[in-house]
Amino acid sequence: MTMPARPHIALLGLGLMGASLARALKARRLVRRLSGYAPSAATRARARALGLVDEVVRAPEACVRGADFVFLNMPVGQMEASARAIASALKPGAIVTDVGSVKRAPARFVRRALPAHIVYVPGHPIAGTEQTGPDAGFAELFENRFCVLTPRRGTERRALMAVRRLWEQMGARVIEMTPAAHDRLLALTSHLPHLAAYGLTATARRSRQSHKAIVNFSAGGFRDFTRIAASDPVMWRDIFLHNRDAVLAELARFEAQLKLLRTAIEQDDGAALLASFQSVRRLRREIVAAGQEEAAPDFGRRRASVKSRRAARS
Repeated sequence: MTMPARPHIALLGLGLMGASLARALKARRLVRRLSGYAPSAATRARARALGLVDEVVRAPEACVRGADFVFLNMPVGQMEASARAIASALKPGAIVTDVGSVKRAPARFVRRALPAHIVYVPGHPIAGTEQTGPDAGFAELFENRFCVLTPRRGTERRALMAVRRLWEQMGARVIEMTPAAHDRLLALTSHLPHLAAYGLTATARRSRQSHKAIVNFSAGGFRDFTRIAASDPVMWRDIFLHNRDAVLAELARFEAQLKLLRTAIEQDDGAALLASFQSVRRLRREIVAAGQEEAAPDFGRRRASVKSRRAARS
């Protein structure tokens, strides 16, 4: 299997991920032709107005016809149906990949829906924001971010390397792991934090404090949680349902840790609280040192300013 130096790529889904892929591929001149599809007419119209792709089509099978690469950019609960819709239109030798946040169950469903002669390489870029829609995409989203590939046993090596090379050309740091290992890791580092954010934000909405006071006096920590909780509800519903076992396992550990902290507060055990807080503070420094976050203070304005500059350049 030999991929063209500048392939024809089809993007199914033109929200944050699809739009960012489109901008990254175009900015780096990695694509000969870029086709795009979204189920929403409004999204298709906006993608066309932004010039995200070379052609916006009204049906998924039309989008993938003749494509060398196909990206599935939709909630994991919709991937199997999307794969079935395009199965008969894929050309021999096409490579299908995805950006889903859960890999074990969805990848199995997608593989089952595709013809045997089509190579499928599951992937997940560890990148994103709480924003959605075509306007949310930007070319730098994947720069210096990890992208996990979870090939199944027997995946053709040349296809795997082609997908790896494409992500690396977009600035990502690519690693491989098993689907099960991916789902266990992301349950802790991504899925549980979102579940906690949804829970805390829901607690605030049901608080006896006045709604105006909560909004006006939101401290930085609470604002960060509301930012996370503003993420796409459909996407996160599907993530929790498709990674159920791993999320529940991490949730049980989290509940046990909260119980320990509650006990320390009830017993006025300042030493236990201090030891716990000091140990977790080190983890933040390690994340910054690894280049996965910046040490500069962020009060919700710096990120907006950066996005405004990106928008001005587009």
